[in-house]
Amino acid sequence: MAGTQPDGRLDAAAGSGLKVDAELRHLFDYYLSALGEAGLPAIRAGIERELERRLQPAAAAEAKRLLAQYLAYKRALAEAEQSVGAPASGTSLAAAARSRLLAMQELRKRYFSPVETAGLFGDTDARDQDAIARLALADDKSLTPAQRLQKMADLDRNLPAGLQEERTAPQRVLNVEQQVEAARNGGASDDEVFRLRAAAFDPQAANRLAQLDREQAEWVRRVAAYRSASTALGGNPAAIQQLRDSLFTSWEQKRLGAYE
Repeated sequence: MAGTQPDGRLDAAAGSGLKVDAELRHLFDYYLSALGEAGLPAIRAGIERELERRLQPAAAAEAKRLLAQYLAYKRALAEAEQSVGAPASGTSLAAAARSRLLAMQELRKRYFSPVETAGLFGDTDARDQDAIARLALADDKSLTPAQRLQKMADLDRNLPAGLQEERTAPQRVLNVEQQVEAARNGGASDDEVFRLRAAAFDPQAANRLAQLDREQAEWVRRVAAYRSASTALGGNPAAIQQLRDSLFTSWEQKRLGAYE
C-alpha cells in the first residue's frame, strides 16, 4: 500500500450520521486486500483507526459495527462457497451465475438491513445482474443475431447512470488518446496536447497523463540504451545482468523480457 491512498470517500448522512454506501465498502476492501501480508486483527485495527480519523464519533461507531458485520458476512460467504458443488450438468453459465448471486443476496439478510444492503452492495448487484442478462442473451439460441444485438442495445440503454459511465469511460479515453496521437503527428506541442486532454477530462487528469508520457519516454530511452549496450557484451550473462541492474529495478526487469 506504500504510495497509495485508501479507497472510499466517506460522507456524512443527514444529522452527521453515517452514509452507508459503496464508498464505505471500498474502504473496507482496500485494507482487506492486504490479507495474507498482514493478519486480520491488524487490518481490522487499521480500518477502525481510519474510520475514527475520518468520521465523527457516532458515525465511526456505526461504521465499526458495519465492519464487524461485513467481516462476518465475508467469512460466511467463503464457507458457503466451499460447500457448493459444481453446477448440475447442462446448467448454463447464466443460470449458475444467477443462482450464486441469489445465494449471496440471501446470505446478506443475516447480516444487514435492506437499507444497508442496498447501500453497500447496490452497485455490484446492478453490475452482476447486467452481466448475467448478457450471458443469458448469448446463450439464447432462439434469437437471431439481429434480435440479440437489439436486446443488447436495450440493456445498454437501461444501464444505471454510474454503470453507463464505467462502460463508456475506457472508450472515451481511447478516443482522446487517438486525437492526441493525430495531433502529435501534425506537430502539436506538449502544451497543445495538455489543453486537448484538459478539455476532454480536467487539468488534474491531463497532468497525470502528461506524467505518464514522461515516464513512458524515459522507459523507452532506457530500453534503447540497454539494447544498444548489451549487443557489445558478446552474450556474457554476468555482464548483461550487471547492465540490467544498472538501468532497471528488479520489478522493471520483469517487463524487460518483452523488449529483448
